[in-house]
Amino acid sequence: MPHTASALPLAFGIPGGQLGALLVALIAALVVVLVGKFVLNVAWKLLVLAVVVIGALWVVTTVLA
Repeated sequence: MPHTASALPLAFGIPGGQLGALLVALIAALVVVLVGKFVLNVAWKLLVLAVVVIGALWVVTTVLA
């Protein structure tokens, strides 16, 4: 049974060896960074929205109380 890391480049038609494994690792890192960038973008917007809503509620309760 072949090792998964060495068989993965061959599955995509990438030449085997160290360069093929490095290319697969770089592509995997690229995918992780792109997904992380999207998740952080959404998280940033949710955090700003939460600060605005909580700030508005604080101002309203301070003024009315």
